[in-house]
Amino acid sequence: MARINYAFEKRQRELAKKRKQDAKDARRREAREAASDTTAAASGPAVEQTAGSEPSPGAHENADESPAATPRVHRRPAS
Repeated sequence: MARINYAFEKRQRELAKKRKQDAKDARRREAREAASDTTAAASGPAVEQTAGSEPSPGAHENADESPAATPRVHRRPAS
C-alpha cells in the first residue's frame, strides 16, 4: 500500500499560496500604475522619472502638499 507523502503535499500548498500572493501583488501593482497614470494625465505635463528610480521621501511636486496627504505605498521586502 502506498504511503502519503506529506512533504510533497505541504510543498504544493506553499507553492499555491505563493502563486496566489504573486497574483494579488500583480493586481495591486496594475491598479497602482493605472491610478498614477490617470493622475499624471489629469495633472498635465509631469516630470518623467526613470523606470527604477523613486523620488526622495521629502520631495513633493506640490509644495502645499504635506507628506501625510500623499498616499502611502507599502511594499513587501524582496525575498
